[in-house]
Amino acid sequence: MIGRSAFTVVALAAMTLPALADDVTFTLSNMSSADLTEFYASPVGNDNWEENILGGGVLSAGASGEVTINGAQGCDYDLRMVFADGDVVEDSSNICDTATYTIQ
Repeated sequence: MIGRSAFTVVALAAMTLPALADDVTFTLSNMSSADLTEFYASPVGNDNWEENILGGGVLSAGASGEVTINGAQGCDYDLRMVFADGDVVEDSSNICDTATYTIQ
């Protein structure tokens, strides 16, 4: 039988362990007038863009699709969007608080 003080130590130790990264999924809606050809999401403060989430695919103007960031590192992400017409847009978002990110 575990004594009360032993249980408290075990519970506190569990609370100090680093949180494991979870996958985060949201809907990406392209309400711009151009096809989205590249989409990047990197944790805020990361100096490098991660790989293109679209992986060579295209999110057409007016279309939506589901995006999953595997092993998300926190919730605050920098986003980079590259369009077929050459425009590049960068933004930041808390991807945990929203179910949808809409490109206007």
